[in-house]
Amino acid sequence: MQGTVKFFNESKGYGFIKPDDSSKDIFVHSSGLVDDIRENDRVEYDSEMGQKGMNAVNVKRIE
Repeated sequence: MQGTVKFFNESKGYGFIKPDDSSKDIFVHSSGLVDDIRENDRVEYDSEMGQKGMNAVNVKRIE
């Protein structure tokens, strides 16, 4: 899946990605990152069910 980083707090290690398919924003935690990310970065990711809903994992920046 692909999307855009909507929000990411480096000090707390979490944020949200806005998926390209207009579905609900997906939570991302620093433990699921392959690359460092910042707000407005384009990313690709996998999703998996976490304790509180869907989480983005294997998050990589794309051009």
